[in-house]
Amino acid sequence: MTEPMSELSTEDRKLVTLARATRARTGAAEGAAVRDLDGRTYAAATVALPSLAVSALEVCVAMAIASGSRGLEAAVVLTASDTEPSLAAAREFAGGDVPVHVGDVRGTIGSTLTT
Repeated sequence: MTEPMSELSTEDRKLVTLARATRARTGAAEGAAVRDLDGRTYAAATVALPSLAVSALEVCVAMAIASGSRGLEAAVVLTASDTEPSLAAAREFAGGDVPVHVGDVRGTIGSTLTT
């Protein structure tokens, strides 16, 4: 499903901005941001080391868990890849029906998946 930025909520547009800035600042393959059930946001980039490979969304989920979060309201993943991001960690942590907006590195949302 295509979802233009204008159709995203103000809070979800904030996630797009955070994900985009984080990816651009680090030069990583992906940037992601999540909002937890308390409204706190976490933004991260892909970690790609020879000894450790973690997607941007997985880093966000780990940060939320480490901060004591109880779940997620929404997520954004911005990537240059044509493949869908893995939602396994987000699904395991947050359960089903959490929207994950997926877009390109410019922040244009192309689809919305659910955990």
